[in-house]
Amino acid sequence: MMYILAFILSFAVVVLLIPPLGRLAHRLDFVDKPREDVERKLHRQPIPLTASYAIFTGFFLTYIAFTKELTWETAALVAGGMLLLTIGTIDDWYKTKGKDFPALPKMIIQVSAAVLVFASGIAFTGFVNPFNAEYVLLPIWLQFILTILWIFGVTTVINFSDGMDGLAGGLSAISAITLFIVAITKGQSDSALMSITLVGVTLGYLKYNKAPAKVFMGDAGATFLGFILAVIALDGAFKQATMLSIFIPILALGVPIFDNVFVVIKRFLQGKAIYQADASQAHYRLLRAGLNHKQVVAVLYLVSTCLCLSSIILLLVDMYK
Repeated sequence: MMYILAFILSFAVVVLLIPPLGRLAHRLDFVDKPREDVERKLHRQPIPLTASYAIFTGFFLTYIAFTKELTWETAALVAGGMLLLTIGTIDDWYKTKGKDFPALPKMIIQVSAAVLVFASGIAFTGFVNPFNAEYVLLPIWLQFILTILWIFGVTTVINFSDGMDGLAGGLSAISAITLFIVAITKGQSDSALMSITLVGVTLGYLKYNKAPAKVFMGDAGATFLGFILAVIALDGAFKQATMLSIFIPILALGVPIFDNVFVVIKRFLQGKAIYQADASQAHYRLLRAGLNHKQVVAVLYLVSTCLCLSSIILLLVDMYK
């Protein structure tokens, strides 16, 4: 019952907040303007960039309302989310002026948010040895590196995937549903609460972001969604992971991870900056192949769903082997 109420509250908050925030964005000229000379800009009218604040508010209002106690982990989550929301807003503001915000400050803030999470005790600590069933505790320095890389990486790939109406929000919702199922199966109530709350805010956002989009979440929202998904995986799917179940969260986030690993490698081989925005993601390639907008989103949703089902099968195999 708690999960149903959390879903309803998070969904309702986002749905109620987006329209007034959108009107405020138009008054402040905080909108993503179309640019015909940029292939990545697919919209043809100014779109508000304020959905991130509705997503942030809906998530934490619900999570704090339903969580049993306020902990250092919760404080780190809120602080990290606020850091990403702030730097993302600055980045989005630059975009409204047709400019690009430097990559280094964004990277520093994203890493700082990840460090806060690690310092609070949420980390990839090790795995179960498949040969003797003993838990292998990794050294602290390796825990730190792997945790930071995971959070930073997922935050980045979700942001890179936000290039088409309904795409990043939909992929995040599918991943969150999968992580919710994993958490429920493993009896992890806190991760389940975070997951179902994230499902609520993403579906609330998609009500306005499905094509043709009435609102965008911008870098502020996309990095926030990636950050929360990464933390959920660390606090749930990665906890007491076996060598097999380590792949569960990777498959659950498979589309943005695999697509953007390909993009990063391609940019590196071409001598481009990794953070340099271009139209090399899968959704742009599918558009150039002749698919229309709805077909591209449907294909990527389908691939994501298949990968998520694979992760659930992997979970069941791991539990009952």
